Amino acid sequence: MNSQSTRRPDRRAPWRVKLGNVIYNNDTPAGRAFDLLLTVLILSSVLLVLLESVSGFRAKYGPLLRTLEATFALLFTLEYLLRIVTARHASHYARSFFGVVDLLSILPGYIALLVPGVQAFQVVRALRLLRIFRILKLARYLNEASVITEALRASAAKITVFLATVLTLVLIIGATMYVVEGPKNGYTSIPTSVYWAIVTITTVGYGDIAPKTGLGKLIASATMILGYGILAVPTGIVTVGLTQAHARRAAAQRTCPNCGQVQRDEEAVFCSRCGTPLPPPSP
Repeated sequence: MNSQSTRRPDRRAPWRVKLGNVIYNNDTPAGRAFDLLLTVLILSSVLLVLLESVSGFRAKYGPLLRTLEATFALLFTLEYLLRIVTARHASHYARSFFGVVDLLSILPGYIALLVPGVQAFQVVRALRLLRIFRILKLARYLNEASVITEALRASAAKITVFLATVLTLVLIIGATMYVVEGPKNGYTSIPTSVYWAIVTITTVGYGDIAPKTGLGKLIASATMILGYGILAVPTGIVTVGLTQAHARRAAAQRTCPNCGQVQRDEEAVFCSRCGTPLPPPSP
């Protein structure tokens, strides 16, 4: 049976369909204008949050900044509600990545009314700028992002084992330094010593705690050298995952039998160049 015949009819009111096409479909002039206006508003709101954190700017333009923040909060709230109302399936949008980001971008503004300072978290709105890839038709970048996601997902088990090993090492090294150096040299507890071990093994080296004894310096030197080797492990794991993900994508790509165009869209039914029906993807 054809999937189109089994698709549930759109029961939205005509005005919801028309407004939904503007909000969700950027193929029309109105939809593209809406997305570009939304991008400008997001950039402006993020810039506003950054400026509000500067004490001199806040002292001079405090009332204006608060008014603009409230205005942006209301506009984004209205936009979120319109997306819920006009979506074909509101629950699907609400649970989607952008649906969650859209909700998180407006919550800090309201929470700040009860907890001052939380409005700084409104910078999460910057995540909404990922829509620019869809607006500018940069689908190939989204495809590459999905390759990275696939590689990280495939490497999750290896990375988990690696992190567990590193955590075990820093616990052992931290406990050892606590015994060797002791509170008199700044290693006042095992958690403090573990903090030093993490800073050292990652080659960050803040320098707020440093060994004083010869044995402690020897352990610190070994930890630093170990850190250089450890940093290469996750890089190798992710690199292998990316190579395998690209290989799987290349194997799944199809070539148009008419013009020879390689189709990057795995779900494409027709050739993007000449419109010839494509063969089904290989299993």
